[in-house]
Amino acid sequence: MLRKRIVIFFSIILCLLILFILNYEKFLKKNNTKKIETETPIEIPYSSNIIENVSYSTKDADGNEYIINALQGEIDYSKPDIIYLTEVRGTVKLRDSDYIIITSKFGKYNTDNFDTIFSKNVIIKYLDNKIKGEYLDFSLKRNSMIISKDVTYNNNKNVLYADVIEINIQTKDTKIFMYEKDKKVNIKSKN
Repeated sequence: MLRKRIVIFFSIILCLLILFILNYEKFLKKNNTKKIETETPIEIPYSSNIIENVSYSTKDADGNEYIINALQGEIDYSKPDIIYLTEVRGTVKLRDSDYIIITSKFGKYNTDNFDTIFSKNVIIKYLDNKIKGEYLDFSLKRNSMIISKDVTYNNNKNVLYADVIEINIQTKDTKIFMYEKDKKVNIKSKN
């Protein structure tokens, strides 16, 4: 029942947003055209919408909650369900578990399915564990987090270097691997 209400709520918000964007686009075409000084004047219409202090949240049927905040978001009119984020912080509140905190410089959030791509200086914190990388594909639908590019995993006992760490959000099953078969995951003890 709660999931149905959330879906209805987001559907209403999305419809209102689309109506706003369609009407706002007409206004922008009239008033906010940029001219580039060349031999022949060319008009370039502004085609995005910037939002300050963005915040979205959703809860699944199992009671897990996902909250995403950003300093700034930009909606592209051609893809209104995609928001490009800056200075991103995601919080995953798993039922019967501790929080997972995700931060990054940039993000790409899908308002339709809540999937998020975090990029540039990605940091994941969970209990005493910290994972750093440059790219994170987070999906509630797949129940997975896949972090890649210069991945470093730290806890109280070890430091691990790999190409990819894939984590199942619900089961906490983790796969750690390298792209090339001849390369090995590097683990160093902190003792």
